[in-house]
Amino acid sequence: MSDTTQVGKIGWIDITVDDAAGLRDFYKEVVGWDCDGVSMGDYDDFSMLTPESREAVAGICHARGSNADLSGGWLIYIVVADVDASAASCEQRGGEVLVAPRGLAGGRFCVIRDPSGATAALYQP
Repeated sequence: MSDTTQVGKIGWIDITVDDAAGLRDFYKEVVGWDCDGVSMGDYDDFSMLTPESREAVAGICHARGSNADLSGGWLIYIVVADVDASAASCEQRGGEVLVAPRGLAGGRFCVIRDPSGATAALYQP
């Protein structure tokens, strides 16, 4: 995850796919990213890094384990002050919570679908 803690900023982006290793290799060749493995127990997801500074800029994840039910496509993580309150507000305003608030990378997150059908993650550092 990014070190961004400012509420309202996009703090991270990742994608969940069946062939994470293949997509990792695609982006390494197409945009020049490097990568580090992120242990998920019996397999690795990938943190994609800029080639010079090795700054983590995106994640490529397997559609397995806790990510098995996430839809494909890039998922942005928007920093919020209180993930539980934001999830409740989403539902009150016609959205849907797809992944209930839970721990992630030293904080908490959830995944929502807005009234237009777009998905986003909300992340509380």
